[in-house]
Amino acid sequence: MGLGKILEDTCKQYAGNIALIHNDKKLTYGELDRAVNSLGNRLSDLGIKKGDSVALMLPNIPEFVISYFAIQKIGAVAVTLNVMSTPYELHYLLENSDSKAFITTSPSVKKFEDVKDKLPLCRHLIVADSPDFKEAVGEGPFELEMPEIEGDDPAVMIYSSGLTGKPLGAVLTHNNLSTQSSLLGDICDGSENDRGLCIIPLFHSFGAVANMLGTIKIGASMVMMERFTIESIFKIIERERVTYIAAVPRLFLAMLLYDGVENYDLSSLRLCITGGATMPPDYIPIFKKTFGVKLMEGYGLTEASPVCSFSRLNMEQKPESTGVAIPDVEVKVLDDEENELPAGQIGELVVKGANVMKGYYKDEEATAKVIKNGWLYTGDLARIDEDGYIFLMGLKKKLIITSGLNVYPREVEIALNMHPAVGSSKIIGKPDLMRGEIVKALIVKNGGTVVDEKEILKHCRTYLSPYKVPREVEFVESLLIH
Repeated sequence: MGLGKILEDTCKQYAGNIALIHNDKKLTYGELDRAVNSLGNRLSDLGIKKGDSVALMLPNIPEFVISYFAIQKIGAVAVTLNVMSTPYELHYLLENSDSKAFITTSPSVKKFEDVKDKLPLCRHLIVADSPDFKEAVGEGPFELEMPEIEGDDPAVMIYSSGLTGKPLGAVLTHNNLSTQSSLLGDICDGSENDRGLCIIPLFHSFGAVANMLGTIKIGASMVMMERFTIESIFKIIERERVTYIAAVPRLFLAMLLYDGVENYDLSSLRLCITGGATMPPDYIPIFKKTFGVKLMEGYGLTEASPVCSFSRLNMEQKPESTGVAIPDVEVKVLDDEENELPAGQIGELVVKGANVMKGYYKDEEATAKVIKNGWLYTGDLARIDEDGYIFLMGLKKKLIITSGLNVYPREVEIALNMHPAVGSSKIIGKPDLMRGEIVKALIVKNGGTVVDEKEILKHCRTYLSPYKVPREVEFVESLLIH
C-alpha cells in the first residue's frame, strides 16, 4: 500500500482525532488531509510529478508531516535531509538526489541561496514558515487525485555516508515503509488512543517510522518537539498525557539522571522504545523501577527502513539483546567466507525481508556490495542465540555512532585534510556514557605549520554537520602508533 493511501484511509476513519500537537496548536486528521492535498496540488502545479525528487530540510514541526505526505500523494520521492547540513553538504545532497524542489524554513534559506546557482535541476524553493506556504496548504483545492502507486515505487531517499566518505542515498519504497508502519500497532499494542512524543528528528529513518508512520497508521496523535530539555519533556508528558516515547538511549539516560522527576505526573506512559545505539543494560531495570515502564530495545539501520529486530511486551527481555527479528524478516550471521554460523557464534549480521531498501540512488556498485541475493549485509557483528535473540557485538564497518547518529570516519577525514595545515588525520570513536561515542580527531600537522584546536574545529564546522565535528582534537607525531 502506498504511504499516501495509508494517510487517506486513516483520515477517513479518524477524521476528528487529533493528529498533530505542536506547542499550542492541534491539527485533526481531517485538517491534516486537507492541508496535504492542498500542498500536493501546488507541487503538481510546479511541475513535480511521479518519480521526481523533492528535498525536505525541516525540524519536527507540522509542516514536515504535511510536506512529506503531499510528496507521497503525488507519487514523488521525499528526500529527507538533516537540518544541520552545511551549504557544502547541502549542495552535494540536492545535486546527487536530482531534487527539483527544496522545502525548508527561513533560517536555512541562506544555505540554499549559497549553492542554488550550482543546482540546475533544483529551481523551486518553498519556505515552510512563510505566508506563501500557509496559503499553499490553506486555500485548496482540497481534493487530490493520486497516481497509481506500486509497492516497489520509491517513496523516500535518506542519505547515509559510505565508507569512502561519499554520502549514499538509500532509496526506500512504499512497500518498505508500509510494512514498517504496522509495527507500532502489531508489536506494541498501539491504538488510536495513544499519544507519541515525537522528538527524534523525522528526517531520520527511526524517527519517521516510530514517531510518524506508525502513529498515523493507527490514528494516534503525534506530540511534536523540535527543541527540548528534560524538564520540558516531563512537562509535556504530564500536560498532553503522552503514552509512549521512541528515542535514543541518551534521552532515557538523561530522564533517569534528572533531579526532581518525582515532581511530575508521568503515569500516562505505558511504553518506551530505545534504538539508534545500544542502551547500557544495567540501566534498563533501573528505568522500569523509576518510571514503571518497560524500556524495549530494537535494532535497525537506514538501509532496512530501519527496524530489523525488536523486543516484545510479552516476551523475556534478555540483557544486552535487541530482541528477535520482526515479522516477515529473516536474520542470520555469516563468517568471512559468507558461511552461515550456528547459534552463539559471532559473525556479520545479514537481513532479508520486505524492509530491505531498493538500493543506493545512482550507485549500482555500492548497492551490489551490501545487497547480495536479497540479503542486506549490515556491517554489524552479532550473535544469535538458540531462541533467536540478537546480540550486537561490534562493528565490522568503520563507523561511529554518536547520540544515535552515524558518523563515517572517512567523511570527517576528507574535510580535515582540506585544511592546509593538516598533513594527515585519523578519526576514532571515544566511549561516552551519554552519547555512546564521541568523535575524536588525531592530526599530524604539515611541517612548519601552526594551527590549534579552535581553528581546526572552525574549519570542520564549515563543511560538516555539528554532530560530525570532532569533540576532541589531538595533535600527534604519527598515526602509525594509534
